[in-house]
Amino acid sequence: MNCDSGAILVLSGPSGAGKSTLLNEVIYDIGECYFSISTTTRKIREGETNGIHYHFVGEEEFKQDIEDEMFLEYAYVHGNYYGTSIRPVKRALKAGKLVIFDIDVQGNAVVTNRLGDIATSVFVSPPQLSELKHRLEARNTDTQEVIDKRIDMAKREIQRITEYDYLIVNDNLEDAADVLRTIAKAARLKIPRSDINDFTQNWEDIE
Repeated sequence: MNCDSGAILVLSGPSGAGKSTLLNEVIYDIGECYFSISTTTRKIREGETNGIHYHFVGEEEFKQDIEDEMFLEYAYVHGNYYGTSIRPVKRALKAGKLVIFDIDVQGNAVVTNRLGDIATSVFVSPPQLSELKHRLEARNTDTQEVIDKRIDMAKREIQRITEYDYLIVNDNLEDAADVLRTIAKAARLKIPRSDINDFTQNWEDIE
């Protein structure tokens, strides 16, 4: 009875945990979905495309959208704003799609608070901090100062794993992808509280 109402799958984890790689592995196996593209004030990186990887905007425009309540959630991370526009999310849910968020722990807390009855959350992590450091350095996209900040942030994020429904240790990509496929399918079966109330009220069909 929840198939027509859509559902939400939240992915969080340290930068370098491999969330995007995991999604690319499973995206064609989990049914119709909508990947929520975050809006950010950070500078575009080489190889990124505006409107595909992020919506890149100036800080003034971002702050105006905050005042206009255009974000489902937003956060200030590593010196930049990141946020999730609410309008396309609502459209996707109404169409019965699985809406996928790649957001930080602050964003997950907001989504869970506002849409928890249709949201399933997953924390993705490398097996150890040393592996995360290796991956960040191997990307060769950030300065050492930024890498150090990301590592410090990861140490704080890891303390909030208990706020999530699932933990995926992304050590072996194939195994991690299999787990994510199962979770994504289960997320579609999560029944909104309103539907449960309707079912309960109509369950007693005899006197």
